[in-house]
Amino acid sequence: MKNYEVMFILDPALEDSAKEASVETVKEIIGSEGEVVNVDVWGMRKLAYPIMKKTEGYYVVIDFKAGSDMPKELDRRLKISDNVMRHLIVNKDEK
Repeated sequence: MKNYEVMFILDPALEDSAKEASVETVKEIIGSEGEVVNVDVWGMRKLAYPIMKKTEGYYVVIDFKAGSDMPKELDRRLKISDNVMRHLIVNKDEK
């Protein structure tokens, strides 16, 4: 299992319960084939540039361990999610 990190930005217009549900969904996706190590919720932050005409986003960073196929599935699921504005998955073992 390799170490990965996923950072995603949620739509700031979502209700708090929807934001928490989105974070839990990502944790469940990771937990199905891997292991969540750390969840760091940064909260509302100003974006460097507007995304979908929004200037703020709700940032979440999750460290996890998984096999090499899991990040592909996570990437696919985050791309089709309406709540996620942007995401980035990084392999922390490759330097």
